[in-house]
Amino acid sequence: MSTTTPTDRPAAAGVPLGTTDDPASPESRLLTAALVVAPLVYLAADSTYAARGWDDGTAGVLHVLGAVGYGFVVLRVARALPAGSRLRAALVLVGLLGMAGNVAYGFEAIHMSWGDVQLVDRTGAASLIKPLGLCFPASLALAAVALARVGARWQAAVVLVATLGWPVAHIGNLPAVAVPVNIALVVALGSLARAGARGRAESD
Repeated sequence: MSTTTPTDRPAAAGVPLGTTDDPASPESRLLTAALVVAPLVYLAADSTYAARGWDDGTAGVLHVLGAVGYGFVVLRVARALPAGSRLRAALVLVGLLGMAGNVAYGFEAIHMSWGDVQLVDRTGAASLIKPLGLCFPASLALAAVALARVGARWQAAVVLVATLGWPVAHIGNLPAVAVPVNIALVVALGSLARAGARGRAESD
């Protein structure tokens, strides 16, 4: 007779993004909800930037909230990998560094709305924002690899394409690219959360 612990529990049927922990726990539900909430909030941020400009304070607030949400997304995707996975460790490391950089760029927009000089235009300590910011698309690339590894292949492909478009859109300040990139992430990551909800319903 064998027993199943929370660390080796199989994913529910039909769920492309399983978890090494109890999928019904409050923590798991929080992280899974981030798959929907974070991309939607960031889509709202970039849509506001597109409408009002890249120095809009309201967009900056949404940017900060969306960036924090993506930190939870990284943790959710990481939990689908085995606990001893080096990819899991790399995803958490790069993802949290990327979240810090992305949050910083959101506050940058808030500062700019008050007429302050951009950190990216300054030297010295201010230059830290650049490598941290680049960690965010790097974390999306690692998330795409992780999704492919756990069998969520079409979502992995969409996230990877969005990863390639992300720096083009945000370094070049191109709303015509930024908004579609966010829509792609809403579709890909949101589908994982919906599949998880169906899987829990089927297992109840």
